[in-house]
Amino acid sequence: MKGRRILGIDPGSGRLGHGLIEIIDGHAHLIGHGCIETTINSPEPQKLATIYEEMVALVETIKPDLIAVEMLFFARNVTTAFSVGQARGVVLLVAAQANVPIAEIAPLKLKKVLLGNGASKKKDIQNFVKEYFGLEKIPKPDDAADAIAIALSQVIIS
Repeated sequence: MKGRRILGIDPGSGRLGHGLIEIIDGHAHLIGHGCIETTINSPEPQKLATIYEEMVALVETIKPDLIAVEMLFFARNVTTAFSVGQARGVVLLVAAQANVPIAEIAPLKLKKVLLGNGASKKKDIQNFVKEYFGLEKIPKPDDAADAIAIALSQVIIS
């Protein structure tokens, strides 16, 4: 029985986390997770091309009903913010080309939705994912655990 599939994305140009959950009879089930990794010293256009190609293949393979993407959090490093923003743009492009709806969530709202507290730490979110799905360990790498949380937030919000 196929349920509603939500692909969560934690954007980044070095590592882009993804997590897939499926809603069956109102319950969320973790289907899979991973990371798209780019070569650290590659030029930015090459990193974006890798993300594009792997995202297209991922979306074609899993056929999500919704892609949930974390919104950009502008912190201290402007270069990192631009790089993450470009990776987010690639994800949005792939979703649009595949005609898959997008849901965006800010980091603060993600923490409030899952834990009731916007000041929670990333580790708290990752532990929540572990407990929610009854896992022995937090999914690795951390970007994948964050992506699962992003997908899960859409279940709680709806």
